[in-house]
Amino acid sequence: MSNLPRPEFVRDSFETTYGVVVKPLTSWESIFNLGVVRKSAILVLLAILWEVYSRQLGSPLLFPTFGSTVHALWDGIATGGLLIKAWNSIKVLLIGYTAGLALAAVLTTLAITSRVGTDLLETLTSMFNPLPAIALLPLALLWFGLGSGSIVFVLIHSVLWAVALNTHSGFQSVSNTLRMVGRNYGLRGPRYVVSILIPAAFPSILTGLKIGWAFAWRTEIAAELVFGVSSGSGGLGWFIYENKMELNISSVFAGLFTVILIGLAVENLIFRNIEIHTLRKWGMQN
Repeated sequence: MSNLPRPEFVRDSFETTYGVVVKPLTSWESIFNLGVVRKSAILVLLAILWEVYSRQLGSPLLFPTFGSTVHALWDGIATGGLLIKAWNSIKVLLIGYTAGLALAAVLTTLAITSRVGTDLLETLTSMFNPLPAIALLPLALLWFGLGSGSIVFVLIHSVLWAVALNTHSGFQSVSNTLRMVGRNYGLRGPRYVVSILIPAAFPSILTGLKIGWAFAWRTEIAAELVFGVSSGSGGLGWFIYENKMELNISSVFAGLFTVILIGLAVENLIFRNIEIHTLRKWGMQN
């Protein structure tokens, strides 16, 4: 082999032009990329279809127009009657929902601390979860009378099993690696549950909270539709029932519209913000 030094090689510098990696969005694409805009467009489309169909049907007693429904909704809000009915429903709902969550927390705690607790939760869930809450209302009326206690009882039934089952399933799905990390840090008891189990199982817990809320809201309206009065005052279900008996169908649709609006508000203002500040922040959701 030759011992001559290797000749130096100098490459001439040259400029390169790189392509655009991300295509800039147009103004229309930037606006349409917002979830609130897309959802608003869907709602506007549904309102237009509602108006067109009701006008073609031509029977206000069967299907009032969207305009007449909005007018009845505005009248109900202006007079204060609809707002009072909505608040009566929400007030009872919050009591039942909170009590259901508390009982679900107790059952889930028993289930994750002992095998007997797990068997108890699984047995009770298998027995009572398929049972419609509204089917218990006649018994609740016998036990608690014609008042808010009866509705609270069936609301607890609606919330309890969905929340407890989803929470327990979430705890069971926590990986052994996370469990060992918690134990290595010396976490025991409530600190272990709060620091390890709840954050890891929070997607399932939040799903249970949503399902429990939906079941409770439907049960609340159905109970008021069937039995109406709660402690001398009626809720949205009773508002719908009264106007149906008076053949004021626009107000009936206004009551149903209020139920939908409250559902949309809870989903987008409460649960959506919880998702943003927890699941998305932690990288558990896109």
